[in-house]
Amino acid sequence: MKLIIGNKAYSSWSMRGWLACKQSGLHFEEMTVPLFNEDWEKKRQGNEFAASSGKVPVLWDGETVVWDSLAIIDWLADKVGRDRFWPKDEGARGMARSMAAEMHSSFPALRRELPMNVRKIFPPKPIDADVTAEIGRVLQIWAQARARYGGENPYLFGDFTAADIMYAPVCTRFVTYSVKLPPFAHGYVETMLGHPWVREWIEAAQDEPWVIEQYEEAGE
Repeated sequence: MKLIIGNKAYSSWSMRGWLACKQSGLHFEEMTVPLFNEDWEKKRQGNEFAASSGKVPVLWDGETVVWDSLAIIDWLADKVGRDRFWPKDEGARGMARSMAAEMHSSFPALRRELPMNVRKIFPPKPIDADVTAEIGRVLQIWAQARARYGGENPYLFGDFTAADIMYAPVCTRFVTYSVKLPPFAHGYVETMLGHPWVREWIEAAQDEPWVIEQYEEAGE
């Protein structure tokens, strides 16, 4: 398999696709295409990007192409077994799928106003009401998942699942923008940032030579 991703510093959807590949346990080749540099437009018009209309991540599994992070999760879960990605308990699985889908389709203000940049930690700043409301919704569903299904283990549904994969970039945003969190959420974010794959992603981002100025100034 080959996974095409954007910059690790900035590409939240790429992070989700990459974590999904790591969770699968399958070997994959990784190819980074820097977003928005002089070669970006040329590369995204190539055949490898045709199916996704030039968006990342893109997973090639032999002759099969799968794009979109949630589709990549589903594809890999079909290959290695759904229990590797989703909770075994039926109620937990239903909630985890709903949370993953909500992350996929919602939170536009959070994405727009707090863009991902794992190389920065900005001082706290006033947050718009729309963003505050979306952060509140994230914390609400995190709390519900932890209370109902977290148990003694530290992730949303106890074990590390696709739900954690989908919310991993949100955890990095909360750190980047010094968002004040209640203790349970702070603990969860610390757990996520301590996960070896998340650490690997963030550490690799520090060595990337590419800079997107608009994301470097987002917290100023």
